[in-house]
Amino acid sequence: MFKIILLLKRNPGLSVKDFQSYWLEKHGPLVTRVPGIKRYVQSHPLPQGYAKGELIFDGVAEVWFESPDAFAAVSATAQWLAVRRDGDNFRDGSRAVAMPVDVHVIKDGAIPENAVKNIEFVKRRPGMELNKFRDYWRNHHGPLAARIPALRRYEQNHLSQSAYEADSAPPYDGLAITWLSSTADMRSGATTPEYAATRADEPNFLAPGSLPILITREHVIVG
Repeated sequence: MFKIILLLKRNPGLSVKDFQSYWLEKHGPLVTRVPGIKRYVQSHPLPQGYAKGELIFDGVAEVWFESPDAFAAVSATAQWLAVRRDGDNFRDGSRAVAMPVDVHVIKDGAIPENAVKNIEFVKRRPGMELNKFRDYWRNHHGPLAARIPALRRYEQNHLSQSAYEADSAPPYDGLAITWLSSTADMRSGATTPEYAATRADEPNFLAPGSLPILITREHVIVG
């Protein structure tokens, strides 16, 4: 399967509520008409995430296709073009980011009903070679994070090699996505030794400073 992640920012002047409503209720049904899409998921940040101000993105869309060739075929259809045109009604195209990714399931657990979905933006440590970064994230850091008791499911989405051929310095090298039963579980999980060990390992492969995080709930539109 071939997956593309789209990072979205709402149009200036559009409220968060109106952005989320339009995206889910009007744009989502348009996507269901596109032939060849195997799965399509919208992740909406929780309203309380805006308590301290704007978020870096207002939504994350994940779209799966059978293969890159299947995506190329879909992108030429009238239905796909209609979806792209409709995007101008609610998203700021100048701030959108498209990420083709390779998905690695680190903890293959079931997603609880009404789960909280945590999306962390990943950028590798300056000077770290890409393949070394990918290997460390997947095979050393991933198992550490999977031990955090509150995590129900954990996926790493590594930016595909093709993206580096188009942009030698993309904004992110991937997204870490975890699902938890509730925000209360998220808070309790952050008090565990397993969480502390995971955080302590981050300087070994991640860029210094705080990387962005979105706390969301997902809506499965297709698949």
